[in-house]
Amino acid sequence: MTEYVIDLRSDTVSVPTPEMRKAMFEAVVGDDVYGEDPTVNALEEKAAKLLEKEAGLFVPSGTMGNLLACMVHCQQRGSEAIVGDLSHVYLYEQGGAAHIAGVQLATLPNNEDGTFCLEALRRKVRLEDDHEPITSLVIVENTQNICGGKVIPLEWLDKLAALLKGDKRLHPYGKRIALHMDGARIFNAAEALQVPVARIARDFDSVNFCLSKGLSAPVGSILVGSKSFIRHARRLRKALGGGMRQAGILAAAGIVALDTIVPRLGADHDRTRRIAEAIHKTQSPNVTVDLPNVHSNILLIRLPNAKFGASEFAKRCAKVTREELAAGVFGANKEQGIVLQVSARDWEFARIVLYHQISDADVELTIKKLNYIINEVDGQPAA
Repeated sequence: MTEYVIDLRSDTVSVPTPEMRKAMFEAVVGDDVYGEDPTVNALEEKAAKLLEKEAGLFVPSGTMGNLLACMVHCQQRGSEAIVGDLSHVYLYEQGGAAHIAGVQLATLPNNEDGTFCLEALRRKVRLEDDHEPITSLVIVENTQNICGGKVIPLEWLDKLAALLKGDKRLHPYGKRIALHMDGARIFNAAEALQVPVARIARDFDSVNFCLSKGLSAPVGSILVGSKSFIRHARRLRKALGGGMRQAGILAAAGIVALDTIVPRLGADHDRTRRIAEAIHKTQSPNVTVDLPNVHSNILLIRLPNAKFGASEFAKRCAKVTREELAAGVFGANKEQGIVLQVSARDWEFARIVLYHQISDADVELTIKKLNYIINEVDGQPAA
């Protein structure tokens, strides 16, 4: 038997395109720690221009970009940042804000659409009480990963900015609370909303976005903000080990990603919706999707029946059985098996994420595999 693997665990498994590899091979480089790598400089300038910020900084990872934002915005000891309780910076960055930056994270419950209650935020802000930490930063994730790639509504972003900037009562010790966006997939949000990415970033003091997820570059993220913010972040990047010297070899792929992959993100969204529609069409009581709220390239496959949880579902997707081979589900070649890799932790759902290398043919095979497994699950006796 031969296996055809479709890896939908995350868009982090995307790989550089041939155009990226060519650009990397031909990249003109210098020492970026000295600010002398022309390709890195070009990428940073391009990113800053796209998001309409003054400057940009190429960093090895989104985790480092978010950590740098915490460090720059929360310079005063005893600072606190408010984040959603399903945010990446809170769940999946090892608590770096606390154990590296010395910044306490305070959480608000994320709503299903990825937002959080602004009235609860207003009450959460620490004012000028000597017993309390100082609220210095609010972080928003867009798109919201654990909520299923939800695109944060522009109206909510506008209200958030108006609250923090306009209400002088929320300026502890006379200093405005900063706004940072963990925009790992901000270009997916812009595609879904059909607005320039700068519109989403408009009211944020800093934004971090990832090049190595849905944009298919091999390494790196970009942090943008004011010139003074980026100057401070550049200094701290060195302390965190993020000075990468001749990094233009990597930055070259990022430039190609912005030029060639960003315009194609809509296709990833369309393919994700096709899979969601196919699952919805089965009308399974055991495997469901929230079809109206599929916003981008992330799909949550919900498993409400405890008899078949997310971990079991993921294991079954990655397995090829004799029965499915014999059934010829995937065509005349009964020696061809489809291994479908999906994400599942201790969640109530499995997650799939699409990216540039997932083709229309891969989507069709994915649908066939999922339909077969859903029929299998639905045919099990009740627990």
